[in-house]
Amino acid sequence: MTVNHDASAIPAGDLVAGRGLRVTGVSHRYQSSSGDVLALDDINLEVASGEFLCIVGPSGCGKSTLLELLAGLRLPTDGEITLDGRRIIGPSRHRGVVFQQSSSLYPWLSVRGNVDLALKLGKVPRAERKARVEQELRRVGLFTFASHRVYELSGGMQQRCQIARALAADPDVLLLDEPFGALDALTRETLQAELRQIWQTTQRTFVFITHSVEEAALLGSRVVVMSNRPGTVRLDLPLGFSRTDRSIQDLRALPEFVQTTTRLRAALTGPNEDFEI
Repeated sequence: MTVNHDASAIPAGDLVAGRGLRVTGVSHRYQSSSGDVLALDDINLEVASGEFLCIVGPSGCGKSTLLELLAGLRLPTDGEITLDGRRIIGPSRHRGVVFQQSSSLYPWLSVRGNVDLALKLGKVPRAERKARVEQELRRVGLFTFASHRVYELSGGMQQRCQIARALAADPDVLLLDEPFGALDALTRETLQAELRQIWQTTQRTFVFITHSVEEAALLGSRVVVMSNRPGTVRLDLPLGFSRTDRSIQDLRALPEFVQTTTRLRAALTGPNEDFEI
């Protein structure tokens, strides 16, 4: 198997200076009722500061496991993961996480209360918290719903609340595990455009897990395709076409976009042992 890497996709200065995420020789095993399972096998990735990396792969390939390792919610069986040269050994405010389901939100708190809690736990002074909560709620378009309870919101608005809460803690990296997977097509498209705008505005590092080749091509500055379990990197593809001032519909019509999704699907569906690109 040949994996395509393009060094131009990663700003050399960031990596030389030790900035960004590094995944080095990471494998992960877990115990199941049927025995030992190898979920990830020898993953090597470098994610530069400010990059939008999308990771796409089939169900059960270890995408979510990899994201949990990046978040520090699990520790790899082998290898190591570092952020700005420091080994990740547990959760940290420097790495915000947005999950597919909104169950991590507290239903008895208001939208404002959920976002404020992240700052309170980070021991941010009360006066500063108020301004930051307002800033993030305005950023995701929820300021007018600040007093609503979570259960009063639609699914898309709940995901906005998760994103606002994660951003309020001012993380260096935002990790998103299929956050739009359960939404209807129209809401998903709207949030895709909004998330892309948030990334451009905040200039943070985003790592986004998805099943959708099209979503990865719409959002990412770079896309990694993973194989079936045990998950390995099959393709590491920088995306060069410009998204500035282009709608989702305009992007889908670009020849470069069509070529990219075709290439990603080939990597996703081809046999593991024969794949070359």
